[in-house]
Amino acid sequence: MSRFKKLSQTIWHCQYHIVWTPKYRYKILKGKIADEVENCVRAFSAQQGAEVIELNVQIDHVHLLVMIPPK
Repeated sequence: MSRFKKLSQTIWHCQYHIVWTPKYRYKILKGKIADEVENCVRAFSAQQGAEVIELNVQIDHVHLLVMIPPK
């Protein structure tokens, strides 16, 4: 399988590494909050047509590697 994706007239490979942190990097992303953050990120990505490759919720930040189609 190729790492490139195809649209009707383009071939693309757009991966973004996004790091999200709460204000002042408070250590609040644990337990139910971490689960809710993960569910929200996955739901929003699916709604936008993006593919989540990796998602890692740490206690004070979130790493997200996502493939977003060019629009």
